[in-house]
Amino acid sequence: MPDVQVRKNLFILEEVFHEGGPVSQKPLKRVAAIAVIRNPYAGAYVENIESFMNDLKPLGLAMARHMVDALGGDPKVVEGYGKGAIIGSAGEIEHGALWHAPGGYAMREVLGGAKAIVPSTKKVGGPGTRLDVPITHINASYVRSHFDAMEVGITDAPRADEMLLALVMTTGARIHARSGGLKASEIKGEDGLR
Repeated sequence: MPDVQVRKNLFILEEVFHEGGPVSQKPLKRVAAIAVIRNPYAGAYVENIESFMNDLKPLGLAMARHMVDALGGDPKVVEGYGKGAIIGSAGEIEHGALWHAPGGYAMREVLGGAKAIVPSTKKVGGPGTRLDVPITHINASYVRSHFDAMEVGITDAPRADEMLLALVMTTGARIHARSGGLKASEIKGEDGLR
């Protein structure tokens, strides 16, 4: 199995007080954790790549724990999440799919068994490529107030033989959410959807 070789990490904490409307007494917090790692499959087609997901699990858990710490240390404040990957040009989109399980399950584990699927996106791109990571509620994907995205990226990553792996967590709904739909207070928690 390939080793996970991290070149750099970046953690971003954003506080949103308003989007042109009333100023909130309690800001929405959004945190992103980004790891830039060497892509062990860059430059050649490799048939069996699935085992690398197991190698990525410790990285996912470390990133998720750091994010909860950045939000004050209590996983109960987290209401939204998402994940994504940017693969350098010597790799392929399927390499980004290797982040689905280790990134998603890491956040669900650290948050105490969140029920909703972790939304995801991925693309191939060069240094400076930006990615909009989709966000939904941690226990019910249909909670419309929590549909959001956080843009991530690093000026010098990913290089051709690298992968940029991202996780995002939020503390609540969009700051001025008022588009109706299922409310967080109405979640039944039966299927991760409603």
